[in-house]
Amino acid sequence: MDPFSQNKQWLLDKLGPSDDLEHRTIQSNHLKAELLFITNICDSSLIRDGIIQPFFQMQHEAEYENYLLSFPGCNRPASNVDTLGKITAGHVAILLQDRILLFNAAQIKAAALSDAQVEATIQGPQTAFSEHIDTNINLIRFRYQNNSLRVECSEIGRLSKSRLCIMYDDLQVDHSVLDRVRRTIDEIKVDTLQSANELHQLLTKQKFSIFPIFMTTERPDRTILNLSQGKVILMLEGTPFVLILPVVFYDFYSAMDDNYQLSLVSYFLLLLRYIALFLSLILPAAYVALTAYNPEIFRVQVSLSIAGSRASVPYPAYVEVLLMLILMELLLEASIRLPKSVGSTATTVGGLILGQAATSAGLISNIMIIIVSTVAISNFVVPVNSMSFAMRIMKYPLILLASMLGITGVVLGLIGMIAYLTNLRSFGVPYFRLFFYRK
Repeated sequence: MDPFSQNKQWLLDKLGPSDDLEHRTIQSNHLKAELLFITNICDSSLIRDGIIQPFFQMQHEAEYENYLLSFPGCNRPASNVDTLGKITAGHVAILLQDRILLFNAAQIKAAALSDAQVEATIQGPQTAFSEHIDTNINLIRFRYQNNSLRVECSEIGRLSKSRLCIMYDDLQVDHSVLDRVRRTIDEIKVDTLQSANELHQLLTKQKFSIFPIFMTTERPDRTILNLSQGKVILMLEGTPFVLILPVVFYDFYSAMDDNYQLSLVSYFLLLLRYIALFLSLILPAAYVALTAYNPEIFRVQVSLSIAGSRASVPYPAYVEVLLMLILMELLLEASIRLPKSVGSTATTVGGLILGQAATSAGLISNIMIIIVSTVAISNFVVPVNSMSFAMRIMKYPLILLASMLGITGVVLGLIGMIAYLTNLRSFGVPYFRLFFYRK
């Protein structure tokens, strides 16, 4: 094999089998050339007007080469590595008889992008994914210019025929996890598929699992970080959210701001989130257990203060807790469903009026208002919503155990939850890790 053919084959091997890699041969009566480029980051109209149409109008290869070199973005590469880097940055490699030209046809699809709404950040990038899958791939390709990035696309849904793309770094990914993802996707039989969360449910074998074993995100920077850690990204046409797998418990309590802060600040924020997790889980159940079953744990002054605040409450502690938690859940749901212009005002005023009126009427103790407020604030600290919903649900089994067994029930409930998390797997990866996962 001659050196030029070896160089071409080297490029094809490095860029690998990817659905957005285009290797096309064009030929006229006088000329022959090959084009090598990545479709999602190149401007197809520029390739057509600037490369393909003039090709069929030229009579000599030297004339065509001089025409291409007249463009400011066209040049000869210094090496194969230079060619590879330019292709992943949006250039078209034009392979003539014994040489290569690089034509800049990069296209950044930023017009359809908006700011992140669900996962806000202070100092990091503000843009979020769009509902168009080609735009999302374009966004990742320009921010993660690695020749080992692969894209595999397929259709899912008998009626909707939704486009589904798998993205991964071929050098970093765990190929056993990747093969398992491919097999699971092939087994999905569904009529329509419209959101990433629907895909999450179809991919989850444990249908009644409370804890999410995939992460749903709208942030390109989080997606790129997980790609570099060897994870698999699933993109679905028509939704601005992507799925990341496998994930561990730590991933749901890490925010992208942690990467943009000083190390000590990041550790402090992570510690705050774990404290918030503990408070949101323990406080309601501990209130029931300590007031109804184990008041001797408190000092006498604290026990008398709690008893005095509950003197006018006409029902047991667990009823009081459940009543206030359900009211809080209703307020949270109302804040989501109401129009944005009135949602926050209505729920804030409603919560204040109901809390004050219930306390004045002697239906709720003052300490209960403090506990419910603390639990609500602690729930909002979780960076990823899917884990926040899981923790909102996990409070209720602990309250049930506390109402039956007191503080012993709370301890048993926590042990059971930890045992469940320890046994949980995200595509074969142990789930309960309080530190980041890397292959």
